[in-house]
Amino acid sequence: MREFLVEITTSAPEGTTEEQVAERRAAEAVRARELAATGHLVRLWRPVGETRSIGVWRAADEAELDEKVLGTLPLRPWMSLTVTPLESHPNDPGRV
Repeated sequence: MREFLVEITTSAPEGTTEEQVAERRAAEAVRARELAATGHLVRLWRPVGETRSIGVWRAADEAELDEKVLGTLPLRPWMSLTVTPLESHPNDPGRV
């Protein structure tokens, strides 16, 4: 699988109730655990003082990442994404 750096900003549409947001966030947590278990979600961070998330995700290609991984997130309709394909650096200390 290839790795991708994904920056995510989530904004609930105007008129969305707190209950609807809470339901989607709970479903998102469940789906994130499932994607981690299958190796698609590798790491996920939130920069200090910001609401966006930055993560390393894995998929066969960008199409699979979009359709079968990120596209399955309950919050996806509320997300704006920046996807950057990654490749190993020759000096990466974690490179095998």
